[in-house]
Amino acid sequence: MSACSTLKLCSYLAKQNSYGARKSLVLYSNVCALLDSKRIHTSNRNFNITGKLAQNQQRPDWNRAVSEAEKVVGYPTSFLSLRWLLSDEIANVALHLRKLVGSNHPLLKTAKSLLYNGRNNMQAWGLIVLLISKAAGHLNVDEMEEDKAAGVLHSQRALAEVTEMIRTSHLVHKGLVNIYPGLYPEPAVLNDMTFGNKIALLSGDYLLGNSCAELAALRNQDLVELMSSAVRDLAEGEFVGRRDKQNNPLPSIHSACALDDWTARNVLSAGSLLGKSCQGTLKLAGHGTHMQDQGYRFGKHLALAWQACLDLEPFTNGSQYVPGSMFSLTSAPVMFHLEHDPSLLDEIDNGLESVQNVDYAKVHSAVSKGPGISLTKQLQKEHSQKAMEVLEVFRESDARTALSNIIVAMGEL
Repeated sequence: MSACSTLKLCSYLAKQNSYGARKSLVLYSNVCALLDSKRIHTSNRNFNITGKLAQNQQRPDWNRAVSEAEKVVGYPTSFLSLRWLLSDEIANVALHLRKLVGSNHPLLKTAKSLLYNGRNNMQAWGLIVLLISKAAGHLNVDEMEEDKAAGVLHSQRALAEVTEMIRTSHLVHKGLVNIYPGLYPEPAVLNDMTFGNKIALLSGDYLLGNSCAELAALRNQDLVELMSSAVRDLAEGEFVGRRDKQNNPLPSIHSACALDDWTARNVLSAGSLLGKSCQGTLKLAGHGTHMQDQGYRFGKHLALAWQACLDLEPFTNGSQYVPGSMFSLTSAPVMFHLEHDPSLLDEIDNGLESVQNVDYAKVHSAVSKGPGISLTKQLQKEHSQKAMEVLEVFRESDARTALSNIIVAMGEL
């Protein structure tokens, strides 16, 4: 967490005059410090399993676009889930995380990425939902429901929070380790991993449970059904295609079309949640089916364009990629290359037991010389353009401009 963000957070809490919140902030800061100490031992690894850049690698244009967008809706999107992240329950989870420092449990990496709020985590999804809400406006809604300062409804703000909480709970749940007999012969390591699994499961369930309660409080059955289907899609996305023993994805052996395979995976794991959240927020505003469909299209294409950007990072000049570091084997450049050169599957198949067994330097070198990178850049531009086209249905406003700037900045990453 940056010094600037910490000052904003302290100011916010001071205004709330809440002893419990201030106590939780101290615990929260302690965990940040602990994770910093953990980062000292892992600083030589710039990429995690999904191939994302280290958190300190940020581009000014992107930061400026997001910062300006936050001003449009009134406050930083990370404050949406503030009251959950600083609750007593999550504060207790933060204390338990101390016991995992020094271990290799994936939950630590997840917590670090969430706390430092790097742009690669797409924690701005709540911001996107609020911006599309303001861009579309609302029809025939009780004035008491409107947050006049931000230009959105209180129910839309709640839905934006639900979106971030669902996303966060899913990331936490993905940190579970599949512990099978013989994996950890040392009792101390086994105990650490088992304990980490308990914390990941319970904290993820807590976040998901609260998001469901918040959603139910909106008393809109159609919206509940819509967002429930998004959660279903997230879960289904974890079972698409081949997987190693830790459920890390591997490319399909005989994929009929790399584009279709990549799209199917990422619509389930990202596009569905953002798309249906944008669709749902327009439903809350009283818009008709056509406008709601436009909201879904915008969210889906924006999420897919974003994923294409993330997939490109290990293969982009100046990305600080460390040779041999791990990246997603189902990223668009890899899958497009396999369609061009299926022989690379022989190396990737070494990851059937564990993706760590793959020679990533070899895969990276092959993909860098093939057509996968240029095809992925084209894919990113296509989805960005489709998202831009949807924006044309909204009247000109600062919210629409902010969304447009975010898409443009994404293309410059």
